[in-house]
Order: sequence, then C-alpha cells, then structure tokens
Amino acid sequence: MSCIEMVRKFVVDNFLFGNAKELKDNTSFMEEGIIDSTGILELVFFLEETFGMRIEDEELIPENMDSLQNIARFVAGKLDHDSTAEG
Repeated sequence: MSCIEMVRKFVVDNFLFGNAKELKDNTSFMEEGIIDSTGILELVFFLEETFGMRIEDEELIPENMDSLQNIARFVAGKLDHDSTAEG
C-alpha cells in the first residue's frame, strides 16, 4: 500500500467514519473541517509510528499536513532526507 493510500485509510477510518466519497488527494483537511488541531496530533502520531520517523514541531504546517498530497510529499521528502543522512 502506498503512503497516500495508508494515510487516506487512516483519515477515512478515524475522522470520516468510513465516508470517503468527498476526500480527494488535494482536499484541505482544515478548510473542510475534516481534522482539527487535536486530530493533527493523532495524524502525526500515526505518521511517526507507521513510517518510523520523527516529526518536529516546526514541521507541523499546512504545507506538510493539510491534504493527502501534502502529507505524501512531506513523508517522501522526510524519508529520503533521513536515509541520506544515515548513509
């Protein structure tokens, strides 16, 4: 399962209660009222656990967390950066 599919499943299961018909890859979680500030913390915990990474407070910005597309881009960049830093 791809990153975007895993995050979509998490969001649908935990915030939309199975109703995914309106959730597009570029749907803004904040503008659509899908995820609030507490929900972002749940999402961050899910991302850290699922992808084995650490998300810093300064990374909690809409450009990284406000849509499936943004999250997929952020996670890919973060994982690429982490693997480069280790090698």
